[in-house]
Amino acid sequence: MSMVTRYAGHSETRGVRMSAERSIFIGLVFFVGLGYFAGWEEASAMPISQAIEQAKVATVGILQADQVEIPDNGYGLPVSIRGSGIHIGGGVIVTARHAVEQTEGGKVIIPDTIHVVTDDLFELPATRQGANAYLDVAVYQLQGPESDWPQAHVMFADEDVTYGDQVFTVGYPLGWGPAINFGTTGNPNTFLPTVNSRLMQVDMSVCSGNSGGGLLNQHGQLVGLMHAIIQTEMQHDDRRCARLAFVLPGPLVQRVVTAVLAGRVPGFSVLGIQLQTLRMGSRWALVVAKATGPSRHAGFQKGDVLVAINDVLITTPAQLKNYLIERTEPGQVVELKVQRGDSQELLSVTLGRS
Repeated sequence: MSMVTRYAGHSETRGVRMSAERSIFIGLVFFVGLGYFAGWEEASAMPISQAIEQAKVATVGILQADQVEIPDNGYGLPVSIRGSGIHIGGGVIVTARHAVEQTEGGKVIIPDTIHVVTDDLFELPATRQGANAYLDVAVYQLQGPESDWPQAHVMFADEDVTYGDQVFTVGYPLGWGPAINFGTTGNPNTFLPTVNSRLMQVDMSVCSGNSGGGLLNQHGQLVGLMHAIIQTEMQHDDRRCARLAFVLPGPLVQRVVTAVLAGRVPGFSVLGIQLQTLRMGSRWALVVAKATGPSRHAGFQKGDVLVAINDVLITTPAQLKNYLIERTEPGQVVELKVQRGDSQELLSVTLGRS
């Protein structure tokens, strides 16, 4: 069985971003995905029903660009919802960058204003505060009367999720919702070519349209942002849904949001080396294939074997990438230990900015 992934608006690529553009009818259908965990009530300080309701009320649908108002004719009302977003308080909506992207003059842009629909069917404009392509995050500020804003919000979790954690998401799969689905964290440290950071793999039934929705723990706290799905080739009607989701980690999303709300441009560290894994005797080693930017200025050479960064042993490219993204800042000086021939060298690098 061959595996394919698709971006919304593209044909075959790797990594399915989960935006949906489909006509639905309001009143919006509320349903709960199979897989509710009976043990959640005991595991959570907040009753799971309360956590679900809070997340449901805090979730918004991202309206299609040409759908700027909801007609009032007393019938089922056609509304096109392309993605999901989550309210983190104060009218701040966090969503996936690709869930709001538009094409204008042949270029992909992030609009200054989007329109969202709330759980209680208020349509609201929201203005862009900032966005980050490196991590696929966009931040918007709701406009209009505060009384019309979502009457609940979620908070970022203090701790990251790990293997086997039970989680749930609220969103608008295929434009329908708000829908609630439950799942389990698989690998919290995996990668796709769609973003530069690590992603969390979650075993959960999701579809296009879930993009930008929150992933929440049993306490109703935000632990991630829905980003992509991977699917196998199947019948056409099933192509936009999958049981394997990839999620932006909450701590990294929070870092972007914090920077945006403080008026800063979110930035991540750049080392500037390309690594390849080569067998050297009985072991595999990370060897520098090319040094550019900060690493070249620091004296890295092709063929250097990477050993450690700041005394932390590095054995995989993913480990180095995670360290740089999550434990360093642009402009910080780090020390890297390399094996060069028969000797070890200690190189100081001033990290660049993405």
